[in-house]
Amino acid sequence: MRQNNQRFLGQLAEKAAAAYLQKQGLKLLSANYNCKMGEIDIIMQQGEIYVFVEVRYREGDDCGSSLESVTRAKQNKIIRAAKFYLLENNLYDKKICRFDVVSSKPYAKDSEILWIKDAFWVKY
Repeated sequence: MRQNNQRFLGQLAEKAAAAYLQKQGLKLLSANYNCKMGEIDIIMQQGEIYVFVEVRYREGDDCGSSLESVTRAKQNKIIRAAKFYLLENNLYDKKICRFDVVSSKPYAKDSEILWIKDAFWVKY
């Protein structure tokens, strides 16, 4: 039961993050994008830039902050899924990409949301 509740709260946090980013002028392209390479919480567009967003929600910072929880392994999964998204949509060589992390809670007010642009990069 706890896992279902955590998943529900995570979905609410993702909705709050998406609404916040839309208020900042980003266009929502996809939410909860899933492919064989992984999952991306939110895909948005800001001008010509495709923005792949990882939303983190934690009740407390006992195990580190929500931003610290985006490990190198998690970053690599997001990057692989983003590459798959770009290939799948015939955008791979045409778009600039950015990887952001948003820390949010369910029903978060805008002032409670932390948005880190360029939180991590693709290493070639």
